Amino acid sequence: MVSSCWNPFLFSSFFGILILSIPCFSEKAPYSTFARDATSSPKVISFDYIIIGGGTAGCALAATLSQSFNVLLLERGDLPYGNPNITNINGFSSNLANISPSSPSQLFISTDGVFNHRARVLGGGSAINAGFFTRASDEYVKKVGWNEKLVRDSYEWVEKKVAFEPQVKQWQSAVKNGLLEVGVKPDNGFTYQHLYGTKVGGSIFDSQGQRHTAADLLEYANPTKITLLLNATVQQIMFKPAGGGMKPRANGVRFQDSQGNSHLAYLKEGSMNEVLLSAGALGSPQMLMLSGIGPAEQLQAHGISVLLDQPMVGMASSGPLELDWLRTMANNFARIANQSLDPSVLNRGILNSPIQAGVILEKLAGPFSSGFLQLSSKDPNVNPLVTFNYFKDPRDLQRCVQGMRTIAEVIESTSLFDFKYPFTTAQSLFNTMLTFPLNLRPRHLSASVSLEQFCVDTVVTIWHYHGGCQVRKVVDRDYKVVGIDGLRVIDGSTFIESPGTNPQATVMMLGRYMGMKILRERLVGARN
Repeated sequence: MVSSCWNPFLFSSFFGILILSIPCFSEKAPYSTFARDATSSPKVISFDYIIIGGGTAGCALAATLSQSFNVLLLERGDLPYGNPNITNINGFSSNLANISPSSPSQLFISTDGVFNHRARVLGGGSAINAGFFTRASDEYVKKVGWNEKLVRDSYEWVEKKVAFEPQVKQWQSAVKNGLLEVGVKPDNGFTYQHLYGTKVGGSIFDSQGQRHTAADLLEYANPTKITLLLNATVQQIMFKPAGGGMKPRANGVRFQDSQGNSHLAYLKEGSMNEVLLSAGALGSPQMLMLSGIGPAEQLQAHGISVLLDQPMVGMASSGPLELDWLRTMANNFARIANQSLDPSVLNRGILNSPIQAGVILEKLAGPFSSGFLQLSSKDPNVNPLVTFNYFKDPRDLQRCVQGMRTIAEVIESTSLFDFKYPFTTAQSLFNTMLTFPLNLRPRHLSASVSLEQFCVDTVVTIWHYHGGCQVRKVVDRDYKVVGIDGLRVIDGSTFIESPGTNPQATVMMLGRYMGMKILRERLVGARN
């Protein structure tokens, strides 16, 4: 179904308030008029904007820019619609346990020996995650330097499509009351805001248990100005060569469809047309490196021509990289997985366990520790090597211990009494956790008596990756790649710190926010 209307957009600029009336169109998912498989694409196409990655940021960005300009959105996965493991809350664990080549959830193991997943589906991480929705704190917004009103407006734009107040059931209610009982106050009730104390946050699952992903934001798109190509794997970004003191300028991308056919997408003529990279905290630094932007020594080792020596691509740490050590760690974990523990079997076993149990997770905000990403292949289908360096900074370990002590108090609280077997203690539950194959890290006997060792041995991911193309290191405050024209990175890879309890709301907001800023830039540019 397609409908149209007229929507007034307000832009603040140095010239005052500009009012622009733009035709507003909408089409309900699954977008039959503008979404198609990449195999149907011509060999050569051209657009005003080319967006790499139809994920949490890319969908919001594409929908916004399509109100005024011709947009190409390239997604390496397929639609989330029609897959009950994505669309229904009961399919969450089955989706993560799916290790088939076409799985929307791509399993990989970090060099730290921790199971991870990378989205390969329209909607990105919002199509495979647990659905928690919370904004960044006001302090975070001020620290980053975003326009506070545009941030609020952008969150609200997102929330109209994908955010809901969840039904708080018995287990969640008991944990909430337990937190309050042990002093984690105040009680903030239900809110999308990121606040200290105890709260009930939002969810992208509605009251019927149906998931609403960033892909739903494409219902805001103008279907006459957007093309969405699915199963389109970008091989590299293309550039006009630098000359006469000019920077290299992005002018298109080369992508491959599911049958291995190569296609070229170029930017139309226009100094303000751009390639926008929104492939996520893993995909965006990987794509920059595959395109010749990254640490020169690493690129040359893979036979990639260096366009720009940028050692901070893929980095979130200031320490030196030990490449041989990294490869050794990766090979060791691969050998462990192949010879004794099949990670795919472990993954399915954990996620599809028949055990009925409540889970309490602790997340370290920040964190202080930082890791790095390196290419493992020139093939964009092969995941890069990722090292997260869990607890490298001792402050993170101490915060984990403090959090585990709070969890122990909650377990022992009267609020959770009815959820425990008789004589069950927090320590007995910790000991039970040590028997589960949560990761491929070594187990130590001391983990049963040392919370420090327990944290180290049982660490798991909740997938909130960020960094790799950080502001002030790889991109400027307008998210333009430093040293390159016509190329921005707009996604969680630019974050210096992870916002909120779950970053997905802020990544979606960022797509809308930057789309509006770019439209404003174009409008002001046209006036000049």
